[in-house]
Amino acid sequence: MNPTRRHLVAAAAAATLGLPAIARAQGRTLRILVGFPPGGGTDAIARLLGEALRAELGATVVVENRAGAGGQLAAQALKAAAPDGNTVFISHDHTISILPLVSKTPGFDPAKDFVPVGGFASFVNAFAVSPGTPAKTMDEYVAWVRGSGGGKGTVGVPAPASTPEFLVKVLGGRYQLDLVPVPYRGSAPMMGDMLGNQIAAGVGSVPDFIENHRAGRLRVLAVLGRARQAALPEVPSFGEMGLTGFDDLPYYGFWAPAGTPAAAVDGFAQALARAANRPEVRERLGQLGLAVDVMSPPQLAAREQAYTRNWAEIIRRSGFQPQ
Repeated sequence: MNPTRRHLVAAAAAATLGLPAIARAQGRTLRILVGFPPGGGTDAIARLLGEALRAELGATVVVENRAGAGGQLAAQALKAAAPDGNTVFISHDHTISILPLVSKTPGFDPAKDFVPVGGFASFVNAFAVSPGTPAKTMDEYVAWVRGSGGGKGTVGVPAPASTPEFLVKVLGGRYQLDLVPVPYRGSAPMMGDMLGNQIAAGVGSVPDFIENHRAGRLRVLAVLGRARQAALPEVPSFGEMGLTGFDDLPYYGFWAPAGTPAAAVDGFAQALARAANRPEVRERLGQLGLAVDVMSPPQLAAREQAYTRNWAEIIRRSGFQPQ
């Protein structure tokens, strides 16, 4: 074999060994666990990336919804899965960073039971109102709650003891309102009640709200962080209004069971990076309100740890006791 041919064969073999086992075995299936119901933001993102990963890996990809307890059931399913490179869990900050801080018995420990296999996006949370709520700005919402509710209002959140729930409490203090968070089992049922005017407002991720905001079915009044979002340039940030301390952006990533072979982890991370950087995927993620932010396994681990430390302090200051 000539040297050039030998080099090409060796490179191809190395690339193959770096892929998850599923990409090398016909008939195998990559299972993506989702901790929220179909129809929500995380589900839509999982299906978009699942299709791109199918093309990158040449494998069957199945999205499996294990909705309930803010992603807790899906996380527990990941813990119980075989560490063979064929099961991954797509999650944002809530399940990985927040749940272990607010639950006495989450049923999993990310540091011991999971291994990060790659991050792909950042996003921000937002405050939105239902179509029957007359407010078109935060100041108008505050005035409306004071006038019609005597200073008391209910605000939907996608999960109990979640980042949005703590944000509702912070906003109540900021505007001197008695804002009561109403937890749902995911963003989809919360959105259903908002669209039906069963609840006047909600806090969730920009991907949860953006399509209905653009269609005029609800209104996003403000986004968290210092700057406005490219996907919603007309919506002011809370940073502009003087609400600071929430500049550490939430993240999205994939995790695998502890013990998954390093070659499978590295191969998946490489495939995910290629999938997230496909032009059509980047465009669609942007439309959903996410900023593509590809992270290697070590980078995702560092992001997770920093975010957890930051929110541990916020939760401690709030006086919340794990339940």
